[in-house]
Order: sequence, then C-alpha cells, then structure tokens
Amino acid sequence: MQHDTTRYFMFLSFEGTNYHGWQIQPGVATVQQTVEHTLGLILGEKISATGAGRTDAGVHAAMFCIHFNSSRDDIDLDKNLIYRLNRFLPRDIAIKSVRKVVPGASARFSATSRTYKYHILKTKDPFRERWSWHINHYLDIQMMNTACGILKEYTDFTSFSRLHSDSKTNICSIISAQWTEKDGQTIFTITSNRFLRNMARAITGTMVDLGSGRTDIDGFRTIIESKDRCKAGRSAPARGLFLTGIEYPGDIFITSE
Repeated sequence: MQHDTTRYFMFLSFEGTNYHGWQIQPGVATVQQTVEHTLGLILGEKISATGAGRTDAGVHAAMFCIHFNSSRDDIDLDKNLIYRLNRFLPRDIAIKSVRKVVPGASARFSATSRTYKYHILKTKDPFRERWSWHINHYLDIQMMNTACGILKEYTDFTSFSRLHSDSKTNICSIISAQWTEKDGQTIFTITSNRFLRNMARAITGTMVDLGSGRTDIDGFRTIIESKDRCKAGRSAPARGLFLTGIEYPGDIFITSE
C-alpha cells in the first residue's frame, strides 16, 4: 500500500439473485463491479475493492465486508457518504458502515471466522421461494445434527470443495454447525475459520441426502474421508444460502462503529 493512501473496511449487504457472485468476471454483472464503479463515482478516484470472499452466483450476503484504499483520510467521518452511495447503488445492494483500519488489514485474510445460513422451505410459500430451497418431503433433523458433530471431527474438506479450485489448502476448522426449525423453515447454520469454494452448499446438499435417507451416518463419514467431491451430494441451490457474519480482530480497526 502506498503511503499516501488510507485503508478502509466497508460493510454491506446484497441480494445475490441478479449477480454472478462477488468477483468481477467478463460479460456478467457482479457485486464487485457494481460497488467499485459507484465508489469511484462518489469519491472521484479509481477504487479497487477486495471482498471477504468470492460468493457463488446467486448467493446472498446479509453481512459482507470489503477493503479498499483511498487518497482521502476522512471517508469514515463523512456522514453523507453512505447516503450518497445507497442513492446510486441498485436496490439489491446496501452499504451499512465504513471504518478506517490499519494498513495491512484484509477483508479476506484478516477474518477469523465466517458464518453461513442455509434456508430450506418446508411448505410452498411464494413470498419465500426466492430465498429458500423448497423440499416437501421429510428430513431427519436429528440425524443431520448428528452429522454436524461429525463435521467438527475433521479438518480436510476436499470432498466438499469445488473441483479444480485454486485453493492452496482444503484444511478448515468447523467452529459450530447446527440444524434448527423455525417458522416453517429448516435452517442450517455453520461457522468456520474459512470456507472452500462451494463448501457450504456442498455440505448442505450432502446433509439433505442424509436427512432424506439416501445415505446414512457411516456413509456421511466415508464421504468426508474419501476426499472426493464426486462422492458427496449435489450442491444445494445458491438461492437459499446467506453469508450472515464475519468476525475480525478488534485491533485492526482505527475507528469505532
């Protein structure tokens, strides 16, 4: 980072239906492209933003973080900035806050954990179909929660990683995982120190196979130990997945919320 720039974290949320994920790709709409363009327009300088993760096409984020550098050192004090950004951004992206951070802080690599929630709809509901996977048959939640405990016994999640990804390691530490039922939905919540490409959706799809009786607990354990993506279940549809939390060390922030 150059000495004449200041680094900022920006927290935002987005509904991912209209985007091909976070990261810029040629010929398709992405959240990164949209946010960088709007930031550059408002700040009057070229902005290059780094996101907390790529997120697959169609995945949503109730909480997302980016970092960027600016020649301005007072962005976090500009009370009208968030208002102006939200006026120019489309309705499916919302800026929440901006905080000044230490020069080496990274929205991606400084994160200590991320939390995803996956929503399964038990009965047809036209007002929630867009953000859920509708499954109208019985799921054995008790067995799926048993599998959550098994997940925490392992660290190599190659079986749930997208094939031919550029990850240097498939080692992750699952901090917590649980299935709950509320308001006609079955919700899977999983927190890890890091996630591989497609990992949350692959685990969800494999657990749905388990809860549907297409495999059993021993089979679930065998899938993990095989380190073979082809042995796991299909990925759950993107529309039901939400990034809901990212944790960072407090000492990287120069200004408070």
